Amino acid sequence: MADDAPVFTVSQAAELAGMHPQTLRQYDRLGLVVARRTRGRGRRYSLRDVARLRQVQELAQGEGVNLAGIKRILDLQAHVSMLEERLEEALVQLQQTGRVFAAGTSGDVVVVPRGRRVRRGEIHVEETVVERGEGVRRSRTSGALVLWRPHRGDRG
Repeated sequence: MADDAPVFTVSQAAELAGMHPQTLRQYDRLGLVVARRTRGRGRRYSLRDVARLRQVQELAQGEGVNLAGIKRILDLQAHVSMLEERLEEALVQLQQTGRVFAAGTSGDVVVVPRGRRVRRGEIHVEETVVERGEGVRRSRTSGALVLWRPHRGDRG
C-alpha cells in the first residue's frame, strides 16, 4: 500500500494517531491535516496523513506549540522539502551539463566556461538598468567567486 493512499476513516486514523476523532476533524477544519474525500463526502486518510497527525500531536503536547504555530511549522517544512527537491534537480542538471557557476558580489550568477579559471574582477555581467524611464543595457565587471564545481561522481 502506498503511503499516500487514502484508506483510513476518521476513527481509524484517529486511533492510529492516538487522538480523539473530534480532534482529527478539528485539525482537518484548520488545514493541519486535510483528508481526501470519498464520493459521499466521507473523509479518508493515508499513512502519510497519520504520520503528520502524530507530528501535530507531538508539537502540541510534547513541545507546547499552539495550532497556528504548528500550521506555520508544517507549511515551512513543506516549503523546505519543495526547495530541496528543486535543488536536487538543479544539481543533477548541473552535473549533466558540466557547467561551472560563479556568483558576483551583488548576487548575480553567471555560467563560467569549463576549464577557465575565474579571478576577481574577471566576470562581466550584462544587466538592464532603468534610467529616466528607459531600460539601458550595461556591462559591468563583477568581483565573482566560484561557489561550486561538479566533480565526477559528486552527488551533492
